[in-house]
Amino acid sequence: MGNCSACVRPDTSPEDTKPHQTKTKKPKKSNPFSEDNPHHQTATKSRSSPAPIRVLKDSSVPLSHRPRISDKYILGRELGRGEFGITYLCTDRENKEALACKSISKRKLRTAVDIEDVRREVAIMSTLPENPNIVKLRATYEDYENVHLVMELCEGGELFDRIVARGHYSERAAAHVARTIAEVVRMCHANGVMHRDLKPENFLFANKKENSVLKAIDFGLSVFFKPEERFSEIVGSPYYMAPEVLKRNYGPEVDVWSAGVILYILLCGVPPFWAETEQGVALAILRGDD
Repeated sequence: MGNCSACVRPDTSPEDTKPHQTKTKKPKKSNPFSEDNPHHQTATKSRSSPAPIRVLKDSSVPLSHRPRISDKYILGRELGRGEFGITYLCTDRENKEALACKSISKRKLRTAVDIEDVRREVAIMSTLPENPNIVKLRATYEDYENVHLVMELCEGGELFDRIVARGHYSERAAAHVARTIAEVVRMCHANGVMHRDLKPENFLFANKKENSVLKAIDFGLSVFFKPEERFSEIVGSPYYMAPEVLKRNYGPEVDVWSAGVILYILLCGVPPFWAETEQGVALAILRGDD
């Protein structure tokens, strides 16, 4: 599942500019997870047959008897949204720690593949050892409507936005970021995980300080792999795809390619392969590999 805490820009690159938009205030919507929301209060009471879909495989306890996320956390304002769900600010009731909660709507999990993708994302985030450069999964919850992933909160924005603000990085600054990305790739591969969607939008800063820690997020397209195993599914973001992905014969080396593309953008401020369309980008990548 794509991480909805980061801005999704499938067809943008750092040289793009954003047009000015006039925003109008919309009436505030009540938080669907608030205990004061009448729809939430009746949601778990009105379910009968058929049996609700079960996404997580972590318990044989019926959904109606599982701990509720609202017992432990207070879900607040929306932080972002993606294809399958919404990310909310999440506060621990006991110690008041601010976290992020990605709530994935079960109604949008229309196929067995969608459900398996969520299970795999949770499994991967649970498997990876704690690392300062990888966002940490704190807890998971499941109710009748959603699967909730509680994670540490990164408030410093995307690497993408900092590249755009700077134009490009100095060699020294780029080297620092590149070391972090290389460490993320090393950690993932050492634990049998291929990220498959490394890009500046999927790296968040812990805070707004210039020297803030950078963390990898969004393992929705990631997979476990075995030595010498090859994959054929085309996934990822066009500008950062390795030619092996486009040729449908790849392994974990594609993460190294994506890391190299990010380094190029850090130094130059533009992607190494560019075109007006995704197909054009793919052709440019394939030609560059010849």
